Amino acid sequence: MGRIATFVVASCLALSGCARDGALPEGAPTPSPSFRPGTAIIETDHGAVLVNVEVADSQELQQLGLMHRESLAEDAGMIFLFFEDHTSGFWMKNTQIPLSIAFFDRGGKILKILDMEPCERDPCPTYEPNVSYRGALEVNEGAFKEWGVELGDVIRVSP
Repeated sequence: MGRIATFVVASCLALSGCARDGALPEGAPTPSPSFRPGTAIIETDHGAVLVNVEVADSQELQQLGLMHRESLAEDAGMIFLFFEDHTSGFWMKNTQIPLSIAFFDRGGKILKILDMEPCERDPCPTYEPNVSYRGALEVNEGAFKEWGVELGDVIRVSP
């Protein structure tokens, strides 16, 4: 083992901050990811819609999404941002809120809107957009329709 690796292991053991198999030491607080707040403005034919969002821009945050939430404010949502084109679907495992999702391209143009139902037990369905996208915005189910949001409208994100 190199000097740096030996130092890291020794320091970790001395501080009692490490545990085997990635487990936390007894009594340590459970880390919880925190989502960065932002805004999404959806430009529609009927005017602009402002949505207060939580930004999921890391794999950890994207996997957690809106799981275990009991409610979502009427003007709120979660935005998933990707650095490369994606084609994979979303699922609703452990999500208690019915949601609508808008998939958009690099320029923010909405390509597909789907409604998704909560799922507490496997197997949970996957909601496939069947388009290549760079981001997705989840809101309460039916909100896009209520706001007059349609395919081709544009989403602008401000962190």
